[in-house]
Amino acid sequence: MGTIKSHRDLEAWQVAMDLVDRIYDLSELFPAKERYGLQSQLRRAGVSVASNIAEGQARPLRAALNQLSIALGSLAEIDTQIEVARRRKYLDESSLQTFYPLLDSTFKLVRGLGRAKKYTLLKQSAQRTGAAVLVCYMLTALVS
Repeated sequence: MGTIKSHRDLEAWQVAMDLVDRIYDLSELFPAKERYGLQSQLRRAGVSVASNIAEGQARPLRAALNQLSIALGSLAEIDTQIEVARRRKYLDESSLQTFYPLLDSTFKLVRGLGRAKKYTLLKQSAQRTGAAVLVCYMLTALVS
């Protein structure tokens, strides 16, 4: 893995951008009456995922974790909004065959990025406070 210089180097951001493209493609299939409703909301949620990953990468670790949490919330919104579109028959199952794996991949990458940032935060904390605190925290994290 190369050096991370910006959010553009993060696989999570790259896949989130692919998800945004797919959301725009799928939402083009919605009826005109949804232009300012579900279509707009779905697109904003998609852009929010990639934007929060990018913003988190540019901020300190604790703030980055918050941004990643927001990105996960937006992914849950997307899942719900796509389900609404499917139930309203704006989308059929065949159009969603490639969407769900992309959504799942984005969820996994954002969660993994969050875990990596938590680990880095733990390491920094241990360097400041000592290894005993780290051991206690890691034991607590394993239990929860």
